[in-house]
Amino acid sequence: MGRNLSLGINRQVFLEEVTSHILAVWNSFDQARADEPQIGEEVTQWLSQDIPESGISPITAYKNAAEILDQSTAQSRPRFLAFVGSSGLEVGTVADLLASTYDVNLATHSGAASHLENQTSKWLAQFVGFSNSRGLFTSGGTVSNITALAAARQRVLPESRITGNSVPLAVYCSQEAHYSNKRAIELLGLGSQSLRFVPIDEQHRMNPAELLKLIERDLSEGVTPMAIIATAGTTLTGAVDPLRDISEIAQKFNIWMHVDGAYGAPAAGVETSRDLFDGLDLADSLTIDAHKWLFVPKACSILLVKDYSSLASTFGHEEAYMPHEGYEPNPVDVTLEYSRPLRALKLWLGFLTHGAAEFRSAIEENIALANLLYDRADGDHRFRVLPNRPQLSIVPLQYRPLGIDDPKLISDVNSRLCDAIVEDGRFFLSPAVIDNEIWLRPCFTNFRTEPSDVDAFFDVIGQLESKI
Repeated sequence: MGRNLSLGINRQVFLEEVTSHILAVWNSFDQARADEPQIGEEVTQWLSQDIPESGISPITAYKNAAEILDQSTAQSRPRFLAFVGSSGLEVGTVADLLASTYDVNLATHSGAASHLENQTSKWLAQFVGFSNSRGLFTSGGTVSNITALAAARQRVLPESRITGNSVPLAVYCSQEAHYSNKRAIELLGLGSQSLRFVPIDEQHRMNPAELLKLIERDLSEGVTPMAIIATAGTTLTGAVDPLRDISEIAQKFNIWMHVDGAYGAPAAGVETSRDLFDGLDLADSLTIDAHKWLFVPKACSILLVKDYSSLASTFGHEEAYMPHEGYEPNPVDVTLEYSRPLRALKLWLGFLTHGAAEFRSAIEENIALANLLYDRADGDHRFRVLPNRPQLSIVPLQYRPLGIDDPKLISDVNSRLCDAIVEDGRFFLSPAVIDNEIWLRPCFTNFRTEPSDVDAFFDVIGQLESKI
């Protein structure tokens, strides 16, 4: 019978076991591992089995799952510097447990949960300074960006939902814009040839003068500008495009301005970097991934828009099985998703538990760590850094052994060094290609990372030099 799917009288014992283990995991995240464990023979065997016809003890099953995760790459650890990722805010994991337990679906109005989502989007808008906006939560930056660009197309081409893309359109972004924007253009049927990659300046920011040239050229050739995508913290170097200058161009030609701030936008809320985001409030839409630099577990992305009705005109339908109350659109009428978990709860609980000030402090500390690493590398003859200090918390650096000047050889050395660091297991790092050369790319988006980890990073490289 279906009731056998309930744990029944075993619930308390099971939850006590789970709680004890999660506490141990949280404690383990406070310090780095000596190395990264390999996938064991037993785990390999578990993961090669066919579907079980009969179940096992829930505690045994849980322990198996925990062992598999323990042998997986976890971004929550303080020396995970490979990508811009989440760091598993503890109250966020509790929020996910609560949200999954109640299993609220935000497809339609869902009582207090719907009001909580609205409140959380307002809190986030206040945090970054994106006034008079309203938001919705999505599964990630890719979906948020697609949603914003779909609204931009609807504004410039209202008949597109019926006739498709009937005129040639153009979208503009920097050469360092995230690939999700290209994916969005492809999915919206514009074709990647509609994307204009604007040249960047010496700080890897979009060049407004070059943007203007591209727009004027398209207009002269009968191409309609659809949107400008400004990036507030590129994934490659952490660059923030000149938002005010871009907004002036967008307003001049009445072009939708979207800011992809999936990584960097939370830094608009802190004193150290607030000036970099001058003009943010002039955009039409903004993407923020709270599961990046607001530290909550994946997935928790937010799209904030100034004109909420633009989303309803883009996605709204009148279906007999989806009740509408009054003039307020259902969430399914303003987003791509029909099944919408309560993603906002983890950020809401985070803000309520720690307060905005603690989040600002953690972001400031990450920025300070980035500058510490930059200064250490800049003062060491073995390393090359970019000519400008980190704008946010990504610090590209290049290991340059004495006597090697050939860019191809230097790239090869850095590729092998990155592999050696990952194999060593004390840090997790990823390479990046900048100006056709391979660099190391430490990213600081974890509230657990400390200055001692920066010291250890250089110690590890010193110990591995002889192996490359």
